[in-house]
Amino acid sequence: MQKVLLITGASRGIGAATASLAARRGWAVAVNYHRQHDAAQAVVDAIRADGGRAVALAGDVASEADVLRLFADTEAALGPLSALVNNAGVLAPQMPLADMDVVRWQRMLATNVLGPLLCCREAVRRLSTRLGGQGGAIVNVSSAAARLGSPGEYVDYAACKGALDTLTLGLAKEVAAEGIRVNGVRPGFIYTDMHADGGEPGRVDRVKAGIPLQRGGQPEEVAAAILWLLSDEASFTTGHMLDVAGGR
Repeated sequence: MQKVLLITGASRGIGAATASLAARRGWAVAVNYHRQHDAAQAVVDAIRADGGRAVALAGDVASEADVLRLFADTEAALGPLSALVNNAGVLAPQMPLADMDVVRWQRMLATNVLGPLLCCREAVRRLSTRLGGQGGAIVNVSSAAARLGSPGEYVDYAACKGALDTLTLGLAKEVAAEGIRVNGVRPGFIYTDMHADGGEPGRVDRVKAGIPLQRGGQPEEVAAAILWLLSDEASFTTGHMLDVAGGR
């Protein structure tokens, strides 16, 4: 039976690259998006043109009702869930913490922390052998910001990703005996559209001289790490955070 993978926030960047690579490696892929329907459908169309199975599914991971519908729609369209990639995330304009407001923090926490919690819960309910599932894998997309703090730019975003790292570790230990592996990746400076959301589209080029490998990363490089963690090759790996940050 073909394995089924749900990827949140998969209409662009790392999520889209992961969807494309997963399909090429034999997964059926649910491409979740919040607002960018056309971009998500383009990812799905490319997968189908290459002979793969994929579906674009709308849903805001910060909404419990949307998450419940997203998981139900994934299984209705593709079959029983095998794995989850928590990739959806938001970034706000660069500024010091003293200039931030509560509205920004509420949005940041809702998508970057509450969203992964909701999605992990629903995945565990379906995958856990204790609950009748067949086991599976979860990969959480964190950030090197969780280690570095992003001072003067995105301290709130970094704090959210730190919470995601802790979720990864704790949940991995909680469900290891239930056939579920939980790991994470921490991308560094990757060439994606997300930097424009923070107000600096050229951020990677500005900082790349400070990266030991002297360049920014590509979404496909992060996708390869995610697919390894999902694969049987990583069958004895859980609770691990894999840095894909060029040595930074």
